[in-house]
Amino acid sequence: MNRYPLWKYAIMLVALLVGLIYTLPNLFGEAPAVQVSSGKVTVKLDPSLAPRIEEILTKSGLKPDFVRYDGNSVKARLGDLDEQRKAKDAIGAALNPDPNDPTYIVALNLLSRSPRWLTALHALPMYLGLDLRGGVHFLMQVDMKAALTKKAESTAGDVRTLLRDKNIRHTGIARDGNGVVIRFRDQPTLAAARTVLLDQLTDFNWVESQEGADWKLAGNLKPDAANRVQSAAITQNITTLHNRVNELGVAEPVIQRQGADRVVVQLPGVQDTAKAKDIIGRTATLEMRMVDDSSEARLAETGAGPVPFGSERYVERGGQPVVVKRQVLITGENLTDAQPGFDGQSQEPAVHLSVDARGARIMRDVSRENIGKRMAILLFEKGKGEVVTAPVIRGELGSRFQISGRMNTAEANDTALLLRAGSLAAPMEIIEERTIGPSLGAENIAKGFQSVIYGFCAIALFMCVYYRLFGIISTLSLAINLLLLIAVLSMLQATLTLPGIAAIALTLGMAIDSNVLINERIREELRGGANPQAAINTGYERAFATILDSNVTTLIAGLALLAFGSGPIRAFAIVHCLGIVTSMFSAVMFSRGLVNFWYGRQKRLKAVSIGQVWKPGASVPAET
Repeated sequence: MNRYPLWKYAIMLVALLVGLIYTLPNLFGEAPAVQVSSGKVTVKLDPSLAPRIEEILTKSGLKPDFVRYDGNSVKARLGDLDEQRKAKDAIGAALNPDPNDPTYIVALNLLSRSPRWLTALHALPMYLGLDLRGGVHFLMQVDMKAALTKKAESTAGDVRTLLRDKNIRHTGIARDGNGVVIRFRDQPTLAAARTVLLDQLTDFNWVESQEGADWKLAGNLKPDAANRVQSAAITQNITTLHNRVNELGVAEPVIQRQGADRVVVQLPGVQDTAKAKDIIGRTATLEMRMVDDSSEARLAETGAGPVPFGSERYVERGGQPVVVKRQVLITGENLTDAQPGFDGQSQEPAVHLSVDARGARIMRDVSRENIGKRMAILLFEKGKGEVVTAPVIRGELGSRFQISGRMNTAEANDTALLLRAGSLAAPMEIIEERTIGPSLGAENIAKGFQSVIYGFCAIALFMCVYYRLFGIISTLSLAINLLLLIAVLSMLQATLTLPGIAAIALTLGMAIDSNVLINERIREELRGGANPQAAINTGYERAFATILDSNVTTLIAGLALLAFGSGPIRAFAIVHCLGIVTSMFSAVMFSRGLVNFWYGRQKRLKAVSIGQVWKPGASVPAET
């Protein structure tokens, strides 16, 4: 009746072992470290960088705990904060001769002190939120003038296409500041063009004038349209930053507008600060241009001649110079998706791109006229451009096309990630960067954890005094619940915040409520005259339905907070929902398993240690 089969005890032991393994990393703390990652698209890390960094540290008189390459970066763990600062300065000076154009990102980091056998099992500590441990804080400035300039350049291209489609001849189209200037030979042609532009490009004021024998039509962005462009630039940049932070897997990021042209980015509890700076710092704008294939350009690539007029010289991945034309075909605004894959014919790694309707029309026209020529995809960071790839156009392109050749699977994934993360509508520059400490202070953090500990101790004391042995069993199941909850949060690499600590404290109260229901049900059966074994069995069975109902209704409320909440509310809801699941498992299975282990083998059980049982008609309560 009250015996568990061996397989149930095996499940309990496995759950307890997993809980211990994945909770342990939270007890070892963290050590200061330095992390090195690539600072440019064209620079890829390899394992040979690890011994180079170790040599740099050794020459500087520093002895790191370890230096290892993990695929995307090289990490060196140091003994204390002073060694960490010295290591950062030494590595930065050795790897980046030009501080204004860094090849590598050297950033301060924190690494777990967990033994390697725990790390090998992917047992990692929980992150602490911005309100507990701090995190990375960026203040970014949006270049609004560049947003208006990009709008004018895009409009100049649209004007050229519109006039060509209407067969209206002009003598030149040029951008003048944030406006567009079109020149004509006669006034009737200008009037025809003005009618088309007023109908199609309503965001611009079009004013005609005469310069000698030529006629000029100048278009300037309307004030309300300029405000919309600037607002849209901020909105798109925030969306792009959200996408990039999501690629980092950071929980509860804070990305919000500050003032007219600034964006605040806070990454609470982020451990990989170098990767965060790498992704967030890539304030790059994406452009597609044609490669200049003239003989003058070939000479310019080798350095034997000047760059032709209307072209610019950039560096491709691998350090190969490429001369591309200044005319921008499409930008990242037109790119809707980028996914890694394989070429359907050659099975080479490729990146599959999708563009919007305007981008598809431009790509179709350009590709039709330039089959066999190269098209470059460029990224501009802080005014410096780099060629991500420059594939050859094999046929007419449309809304979906692919780029392939001269890349492996990892490079295809990296390229797709960078393109998919989104292009910024306007360049952004990090004007303030800092790693901030706990906002609540060490005292408030200690009080948060102490509230959980004191609450647990108070509950344990009450249960042991009131329910005797069953109270001890309830306390053990409550401790197991806390262990499993922390283990699950660690396995999910969740970020623990102060609302999360509040949810843990609430979970303790709700979990012990299940044990109270079970104990009172057993007492009720004993008052009814049932023998102890039957009372235990019936008490657990009858309490289960009530426990299930109460936890399901509470879980519904938690899921509502999870679905519609954000920030601290979402942090509370995540821990709250996980706590309900672990409390159901521990309060029912572990609690009954311990009771069955203690009492199940006693066939002639006469009494159980569950405190005082008040029986009807008895002047003195019976103690069993």
